[in-house]
Amino acid sequence: MRSRWWVPLIWGLAFGCIFLGSGASDPEEAERAFPIVEPDPDHTKLHLAREGLEAIRRIKNPIAAVAVIGPYRSGKSFLLNQLLSLSCDKGFGVGHMRDTKTKGIWVWGTPVEMVLDGTKVSVVYLDTEGFESVGKSNVYDDRIFALATVLSSVLIYNLPETIREADISRLSFAVEIAEEFYGRVKGQDNAFEPAKLLWLIQRDFLQGKSVQEMVNEALQRVPNRNGDKYIDQVNQIRDSLAIMGDNSTAFSLPQPHLQRTKLCDMKDSELDPLYVDKREQLKKLVASITHPKIVQGKTLNGEEFVTFLEQILEALNKGEIPSTGSLVEIFNKVILERCLKVYNERMGSLGLPVPENKLQLVHDESKIEVRKLFDEQHFGRHHAAQSILKLEEEIQKVYRNFLLANEYQSSKLCEARYTQCEDKMDQLQVLRLPSMAKFNAGFLQCNQSFEKECVGPSKEAYERRMTKMLAKSRALFIKDYNNRLFNWLVTFALVMVVVGRFIIKFFLLEIGAWVMFIFLETYTRMFWSAESLYYNPAWHIIVATWETIVYSPLLDLDRWAFPIGALLLVSLLYWRCYGRRKGGSRSLLPLYTNTYKSGSNRPRSD
Repeated sequence: MRSRWWVPLIWGLAFGCIFLGSGASDPEEAERAFPIVEPDPDHTKLHLAREGLEAIRRIKNPIAAVAVIGPYRSGKSFLLNQLLSLSCDKGFGVGHMRDTKTKGIWVWGTPVEMVLDGTKVSVVYLDTEGFESVGKSNVYDDRIFALATVLSSVLIYNLPETIREADISRLSFAVEIAEEFYGRVKGQDNAFEPAKLLWLIQRDFLQGKSVQEMVNEALQRVPNRNGDKYIDQVNQIRDSLAIMGDNSTAFSLPQPHLQRTKLCDMKDSELDPLYVDKREQLKKLVASITHPKIVQGKTLNGEEFVTFLEQILEALNKGEIPSTGSLVEIFNKVILERCLKVYNERMGSLGLPVPENKLQLVHDESKIEVRKLFDEQHFGRHHAAQSILKLEEEIQKVYRNFLLANEYQSSKLCEARYTQCEDKMDQLQVLRLPSMAKFNAGFLQCNQSFEKECVGPSKEAYERRMTKMLAKSRALFIKDYNNRLFNWLVTFALVMVVVGRFIIKFFLLEIGAWVMFIFLETYTRMFWSAESLYYNPAWHIIVATWETIVYSPLLDLDRWAFPIGALLLVSLLYWRCYGRRKGGSRSLLPLYTNTYKSGSNRPRSD
């Protein structure tokens, strides 16, 4: 047994290596502060710190953020350590030098789990860089202030000893954000849910009025009989703070100990008992007013919270001076894209080309729908007007593209229909058997198909071209129609003479054909021109008979004349050559014959 004493040791070392190798998954690894936002070297703009963001991304529950803001060297980091029950060497870094210790915004890596209204919430605590430290611009302080204001669920405004006029002025950006994002109609969960503003007065030693009364008095308007612009501006801020009035409260903490530089080394038993008691009350107060961060009616988990932070930072860094206008623009950018997508889908459902009035109608309906969607989801009230103008501008751009596409498709379609009709009219000009009825039927069909299928803005122009082309084709057809028909009738009369005399030997057919031929030829010579014939009533009878024979909805002789003629010719030849040899049937028509009543076989002299 003694020889195996090393087995437990090896197992212990193995488990130790596995435990150490887990790295970031170690819970103790997250029990420290991480930077999430850091300043650039010039202390003018902010950038993201990935290490802290990864700590937040791991959170799956809804997030609530408690942020502490205030002047530098006012005890913000120490306050957070007290709220988290952490010592200075373990929690947020606390400095006792005159320069600021915290740079940017830091987060405590281990969230505090709470159950709020039956929902498990992860509360993260944010420490911010103090105001008015040396080597920074006011714009930088504004960015820190605005970022904490928009991110937090509870915003603790940490002030030493009392409230000063400068503390009210510094709230201008927060108030503007409150007006823009929080000042929405109640019941509409479309903007940010406002943070609870907690006025915390530390090292409070004043007597008389309560802290809440002091806050209320500080927010009252100051008389401005001389018209001082600065006083007017501060009074406007005081008035605007009424928006956050239902979300603000006040609290005070006494001095923990006279030796402030040694606070981190002291235990609770060494601190002022009144301070310890008030600190515990503050913890309960913060827990009671904490709620999940809600944006557009939904809570944010870790991944969504980081995305939200990235949007805010992009907006704050967009211009040299941060403004609520830039915030509104960034947050409305996604909504604008969504609205434009809806507009494109509605307009794209139209099968171009369409009439201009229909395109305009769908455009107006889609615009109303998109505007309603934007009004329901957009951020901001005052500066949102810029987003609305941008939406209108983008919609007009898309609409102009649809107008151009509709015009192109209309021109393309109408050109195709016009070309088809033009080809059709050209074909009707060269009919083998001229027929006015067939020309009129083709003319009507072409006109109807064009009217039905040619749609859109190009229709009017192509209608003019179509009318002109059809009129020209009709005039040309009518001009040649009588001449071509006259020639066909003459040819037809001669053919019937030959058929009646030599093929079927039908005497009446031959006589009728000769009469027709003589009439056509003698009439034109008697009156010196064929045109005079066309006004004769007999000619109109001939034309009507010709049209009835040549074209009808059931039979188009222009298409079938040659097949039918060939079939008849073959049939006649067959009958002429072979039919009569078989004893032949007795004809009921008066045909030529070589027999006489006397029965003589004498051949005909003719």
